[in-house]
Amino acid sequence: MSSSPPSRPSAAAYGCSHRFLLASTTVPVRSGCSERARSLTVALRCLPIAGHRLRSRRVACQALTETDPEGNGDDEEKEVFGDDASSPSADSVAEVNGPAESDSNIDNKKDETTNAELLSSSDAVQNIDGDATTTNHTQNVEVVEVASGSPLPGMKQQLDDAERIPKATIDILKDQVFGFDTFFVTSQEPYEGGVLFKGNLRGKPAKSYEKITNRLENKFGGQYKLFLLINPEDEKPVAVVIPRQTLQPETTAVPEWFAAASFGLVTIFTLLLRNVPVLQDNLLSTFDNLELLKDGLSGALVTGLIIGVHEIGHILAAKESGIKLGVPYFVPSWQIGSFGAITRIVNIVRNREDLLKLAAAGPLAGFSLGFILLLLGFFLPPSDGLGLVIDPTVFHESFLVGGLAKLLLGDSLKEGTQLSINPLVLWAWAGLLINAINSIPAGELDGGRIALAMWGRKVSSRLSSLTIGLLGIAALFNDVAFYWVVLIFFLQRGPIAPLSEEITDPENNNIGIGIAILLFGLLVCLPYPFPFDPSQLTDINFDL
Repeated sequence: MSSSPPSRPSAAAYGCSHRFLLASTTVPVRSGCSERARSLTVALRCLPIAGHRLRSRRVACQALTETDPEGNGDDEEKEVFGDDASSPSADSVAEVNGPAESDSNIDNKKDETTNAELLSSSDAVQNIDGDATTTNHTQNVEVVEVASGSPLPGMKQQLDDAERIPKATIDILKDQVFGFDTFFVTSQEPYEGGVLFKGNLRGKPAKSYEKITNRLENKFGGQYKLFLLINPEDEKPVAVVIPRQTLQPETTAVPEWFAAASFGLVTIFTLLLRNVPVLQDNLLSTFDNLELLKDGLSGALVTGLIIGVHEIGHILAAKESGIKLGVPYFVPSWQIGSFGAITRIVNIVRNREDLLKLAAAGPLAGFSLGFILLLLGFFLPPSDGLGLVIDPTVFHESFLVGGLAKLLLGDSLKEGTQLSINPLVLWAWAGLLINAINSIPAGELDGGRIALAMWGRKVSSRLSSLTIGLLGIAALFNDVAFYWVVLIFFLQRGPIAPLSEEITDPENNNIGIGIAILLFGLLVCLPYPFPFDPSQLTDINFDL
């Protein structure tokens, strides 16, 4: 499985659920202010995003208003909006400013007039008292409630006041970067360090994203990062622009290679231990009988080979899609040897197609090798001529393995009778189970990423919650399920980091592969409910 960059704010609405609450207050204008500019202090109180720990921050913003000499207004407007000052967005700005200028002419008996411009959408600003100036030299100021935290799920911004997007840049984004042919902006909402634009998406999302990104790079170089997402509240497209330097991944106190090597050594030990039943019965005696671990070498190599092929599949898919992966952390388990590996995604994935290819490549490779080895175990006789003696009821633990055992072993498979099999069956089965667990559609597991890539963030989030709930119920009866649900909750519950463009659906053939992986994993995990001996069905019918 693969994991996203550290720190995980809630996935809810990418911060799109923020609300602006406007209230009116007054700030006295000091008589010593310059005629050229006066400043107003605006208090912004921060609301938490759903699912985040509450926090509050007061940010002081200064809005400067200049009294322009006659004839200079047009020049400065062109300086902000460029040559395309006659665009519809620019006209709408002029219409908003018109009433304020009329009120100033009506109240021209006053010595000074102050106009507070907040860095928020033009439709979110309103004068509650309805009067621009008063005889007490006071000015109406809106107190704007702004959500605090990252506007994007699964990503923590490293914020600094100097990195916030200035209003002049926001105007350029609205009028020169976005447009009728890509994304027509109707409103905007401020964030810590970024801006969310709402509007109407034009044309195919992938093409529009490419055009907007090219314009953004032409205007500002690599200073800003664009995200084209879906608002979970109304299922409409939104565009988010964030300073790129605020999205740098966090560094860990312990080097990745050192922590990964430590986990890897423990995983090798648990893989060996899992294939020595004598030591599993008494774990405390393991260190007094380390020589017995060599008996588990063959099983550890087979299961480890399946896990390794799984990770190689991820690496090859990442290389093809231009995705950078961190060092894999192998997770030890004394029940089945290992739970696979957690691999951090270092950069931002381009779209859902690339995410689906990356997430599906690992299970696809692991399932393929594991299934081939499982079939070989059923067909090939044991190398020592004796094999491993088991109770056939063990095959009831997997629908896939139990069905294959019934199909291939036939009448020799009966409950209550001992059966000798090639141990390769159990070794390959363990590898299939590890792949199936990682294919569960929950959190940041491979299955969770596959679900997001195929059906979008809203559906995958609900499916993840349902899956974790079912695992919690299963944990009451199964220690593997308990261990796994704890691991998901603390390390892999998500949310999955945002993709650059989350609107375009993947190709149908890749969706088919993703669905097949989810179903195959389900067959591995579900129990086989039917008796192997047909006579038992006859006995049950007779008793009824």
